[in-house]
Amino acid sequence: MHFNILTLFPELFPGPLGHSITGRALSEQIWSYDARNIRDFASDKHKTVDDVPFGGGAGMVIKPDVVERALLSFPNSGRKIYMSPRGKVLNQHLVQALSRESTLTLLCGRYEGVDQRVLDAHDFEEISIGDYILTGGEMAAHILMDACIRLLDGAVGNANTPIEESFSDGLLEYPHYTRPAQWTDANGISRAVPEVLTSGHHGNVAKWRHNQSLELTQARRPDLLLKKC
Repeated sequence: MHFNILTLFPELFPGPLGHSITGRALSEQIWSYDARNIRDFASDKHKTVDDVPFGGGAGMVIKPDVVERALLSFPNSGRKIYMSPRGKVLNQHLVQALSRESTLTLLCGRYEGVDQRVLDAHDFEEISIGDYILTGGEMAAHILMDACIRLLDGAVGNANTPIEESFSDGLLEYPHYTRPAQWTDANGISRAVPEVLTSGHHGNVAKWRHNQSLELTQARRPDLLLKKC
């Protein structure tokens, strides 16, 4: 899978994606990226990429002509995404669809955003990572990329891990436990692993995990259960 990235700060890539699971997948060429500086495609001597918004208002807007030249510099733009707080919210279902693409182009905005005309002209999808505002789209792009990369064949050591995680079946993930089976915390309280997990009965373990997922989802994200109905 390949990512084209349009940004004013290409040095932010691969950033955290160059480490751990995603970093290993990068070195093994499971995924690749090409981060290009939008400023390199400005036409004036000052490398101007933004201007004041028509109609007034605070902030600056990134110019459409500069973005278009940067976009067209890629030999293949694939599916085009603008990281935007007004876009559809990223979820696991959307991540699964995106991870099947061979090429994604991610446009990382700054300032007040990007001129709408270039988004319309090149059919950019707008995707949000949540109902809050960041200083730029780069961190949002990191999150989208990370979520996609870990679904690629060979990226995660255990192929079942992505299947069993939260949201993969529409529910939150069940709790996890490891050794020691009996642990005393800093307050002197002894805490044991649920007995069913040490029973060796795989059917009972699966049932317990499913019930735990249902209870957690009901308590923390009941909206997810409504979607399953």
